[in-house]
Amino acid sequence: MIRTRLRDFLVTKDDWIFAVSDYFHPHGIRSTLRYVPDEKGERLLNSKHYKKYDFDVSFEFMRKNRPEWVEDVHIVPKENVKAVLQPTSAIKRLYGSDKKVTAVVDTLENAGIKRNMIGITGSFLPGLNNKGSDIDFVVYGTDWFIARDVISKAKEQEGPIEEIDERMWKKIYNKRIPEISFDEFMLHEKRKGNRGMVDGTYFDLLFVRDWEQIKEPTPRGEDTGTMKIQANVTNADLAFDSPSVYMVEHEEIDHVLSYTHTYAGQATKGETIEAQGVVEQIGKLKRLVVGTSREPKGEWIRSLTLLEKS
Repeated sequence: MIRTRLRDFLVTKDDWIFAVSDYFHPHGIRSTLRYVPDEKGERLLNSKHYKKYDFDVSFEFMRKNRPEWVEDVHIVPKENVKAVLQPTSAIKRLYGSDKKVTAVVDTLENAGIKRNMIGITGSFLPGLNNKGSDIDFVVYGTDWFIARDVISKAKEQEGPIEEIDERMWKKIYNKRIPEISFDEFMLHEKRKGNRGMVDGTYFDLLFVRDWEQIKEPTPRGEDTGTMKIQANVTNADLAFDSPSVYMVEHEEIDHVLSYTHTYAGQATKGETIEAQGVVEQIGKLKRLVVGTSREPKGEWIRSLTLLEKS
């Protein structure tokens, strides 16, 4: 039985490497192609060269080579999976040999977070990282919020974990291309506290649900148009998940979903948000979806409460 969740990786019988992109897999594992063996590839693993595929290029490759696997994401049949790579396995491999990974893990463990609740995803997980690779740490369930606070405090003290410099912030902003200004982006991002530098390398803390939090899939709705709303956030427990979920108090909209990492953790419970996106009808419920394309235009979430306080 194959059991996977968000931010796991999987390897197919062709040695194609995919990043798992969902918690639920009704007819194959929902994922996105990331690495393919290629003699001209710039990444190396066990003497084999791999090429990294960005989002759009990965879909072009899949439409050409496995069109039957292409939907809104890539659907990998379970019988084609050779191995599942879990983020916790990267910690076992790298702890003690990579000083940057070791420094972050030690900081989290010293605060009481068990090592089996910590992982690394991204290029480090299959071992295809290079000198310029960022480190994408994963922390599971409610331990994530503890980890975020621990990292925030560590950045205030002398040590290997530091705050991100302005050059890196601008790089992140330009990569995201959000529909908010750089100053507004910074205001929200610095409050989130889940990004940092360790010995000169950028890293972030990514939220993944613990197993008991994985209950039912997010249903698909029917698009009915666009809307801009102001609403009070009544629950933000999954605001750092993918997609981010904000339950709101509003006369029409039940909740706001964000499929872009830019607006993860953008607001907390009790705050008033302004959000613009696509309205989806699901039975009697309506939700507002932000991030309906890779670089969403005319879609955003901002905390009006945070902006007013600044």
